Amino acid sequence: MSDRETQFREFVAARMESLRGLAYLTCGDWQLAEDAVLAALPRLYVKWNRIDNHDAYARTAVVRAAIDETRRPWWRRERSHSDALPERAEPDATHAVHDRLHLRAALDRLPVRQRAVLVLRFLEGLSVQQTAAALKCPEGTVKVYTARGLAALRQILEAPYANR
Repeated sequence: MSDRETQFREFVAARMESLRGLAYLTCGDWQLAEDAVLAALPRLYVKWNRIDNHDAYARTAVVRAAIDETRRPWWRRERSHSDALPERAEPDATHAVHDRLHLRAALDRLPVRQRAVLVLRFLEGLSVQQTAAALKCPEGTVKVYTARGLAALRQILEAPYANR
């Protein structure tokens, strides 16, 4: 096994769950997220020796692939028969699970590009510049999507409490 292959395997083993989570938060479907990661990894492998920052390249490739997966025609996508997530609550973390599911549902209601910006900015911790580079868009677009996405999330998340 070559040094390149060994390094790539170690990278994938260390980052696979993180990349799947990023793709899921971007597209909202575990199967599409898996497809996005599996589409991005061969591109990373081919360019492995020419890339300085493997983490940044992988993140960018996964987000773009996840966005592409959501744009696929509906007849090319496989859909599960249930949109409900299986419940796996930890004994003392029921509120945390509820909050995560509520936030996930709110994120699903945002346009995919706004969702990608929010995920990269706040869950991955990227700067405006890094997010703009990852999505190949101007920094101003990232700022606008961030502001609009946060405003929409606030409105979505506050709606159930407004009637009280």
